[in-house]
Amino acid sequence: MVNYQFTDGTICAPATIPGTGAISIIRVSGKEALTIADKIIHLSGGSLAETEGYRLRYGTIFEADGSVLDNVIVSVFRAPHSYTGENSVEISCHASRFIVNAILEGLVNAGARIAAPGEFTRRAFVNGKMDLAQAEAVADVIASQSAASHKVAMNQLKGGFSSELKDLREKLLKMTSLLELELDFSEEDVEFASRSELEALVNEALTHIGRLTESFSRGNAIKNGVPVAIVGATNTGKSTLLNALLGEDRAIVSDIAGTTRDTIEETLNLGGVMFRFIDTAGIRETDEVVEKIGIERTFKKMDEASIVLGMTDLSRGEDSVLADAEYIWDKVNASSSGQEFLLLVNKCDVDGCESVDGEGHVAGYAGAGYADKTGKMAKIEATLREKGISAKLIPISAKTGYGLAALTETLAEIGRRITGDTDETLVTNIRHYEALVRAATALGRVRDGLQVATLPPDLIAQDLREALYHLGEIVGEIGTEEVLGNIFRKFCIGK
Repeated sequence: MVNYQFTDGTICAPATIPGTGAISIIRVSGKEALTIADKIIHLSGGSLAETEGYRLRYGTIFEADGSVLDNVIVSVFRAPHSYTGENSVEISCHASRFIVNAILEGLVNAGARIAAPGEFTRRAFVNGKMDLAQAEAVADVIASQSAASHKVAMNQLKGGFSSELKDLREKLLKMTSLLELELDFSEEDVEFASRSELEALVNEALTHIGRLTESFSRGNAIKNGVPVAIVGATNTGKSTLLNALLGEDRAIVSDIAGTTRDTIEETLNLGGVMFRFIDTAGIRETDEVVEKIGIERTFKKMDEASIVLGMTDLSRGEDSVLADAEYIWDKVNASSSGQEFLLLVNKCDVDGCESVDGEGHVAGYAGAGYADKTGKMAKIEATLREKGISAKLIPISAKTGYGLAALTETLAEIGRRITGDTDETLVTNIRHYEALVRAATALGRVRDGLQVATLPPDLIAQDLREALYHLGEIVGEIGTEEVLGNIFRKFCIGK
């Protein structure tokens, strides 16, 4: 049975942003939550301290001069059946910054203190309401910006990831205990832990952990957005494209070559998948120091991207388009990331194509909104195939918006393929990923050690203990104040 503790006094904080809606909610949690709230809230009958859990009470809060500050609804939660595992109240008041601050001041004067960032969730963890991985998932649920990221975060919050780790730890712990039991009977040459069973368990654990670590790239893409690098020569329309996709002037657009010196990142939800678009510095030969740094960052972002949008400019001629495509393709092909490559032929409205409709949906060339009037697109595509460049070619006009519908549809399709099935357990947290890698390293030493017949069981047990330690770090079975502080200070105040 969990021992529910009341830690470090009673805390209060707004759970909503004041002034942006009709109602604000103020949370109060701690052993004295009900008593403190009673000091500032006047009910029509009885008190909050006498109110059963899961009840709503109507009350009034007065100012010092006796005038009414606000009429409020108070939700009552009794320990351990609350979010924090402590006695808690939630005060629903009008969303005036003045009202919220006045109520908070009244609560502090009555004996509460303002909560630290993430302190409500931290108390939920300390009081056994959730493990550390679930607590971190709370922040992910709040921050989710797509259906996919929300689904993954909710799976972790419900304990799917934690359950897998718990089962794995229990099996390893049992085998570790048997190995250590052998140490007590070392003089009798007794084997309590079957080496063949242990080897099979270690291999099973390594396979399981391997699947989880491999899921990190997908999980990270779902959580933070599928990275899409927009690359190409200077003045091919990369920044114009980013602005057009976002529907706002996010990047500076200029006819001056080398305007974009650094990467610019923005997120966009397409078809339920979050994308992280990265506008990069134009690629060209230059002696300008700052621009050189920007170009180096371009190549780095290309390597990190799941999708590369290669921008070319049809107004510079077919040879220029082909040269740009070949150059970018060589960079993409050299990467070990298995990137998707889309070649965007920009300014196709200037020469070679004829607009078909304003929506970008046509039965013409590549469904991109333009008919290939002169055959230039077909010629470019045939040449690309001859050169072995495997790229989907999409004619666009970033300035007018033609072809963007086809581009976004293509991106959404690729994004869904990259993110895959979000029902399975995915690792989205770098802390979890690193702990899993360390656990796998320790288990690898166990597997290697089992091949040495003379290796003492205490050395094998030590490596197993190390693996257990790292797995325990993820769910909070093992932890330090520094780790906990780092995790929870990233939360908002009211959570």
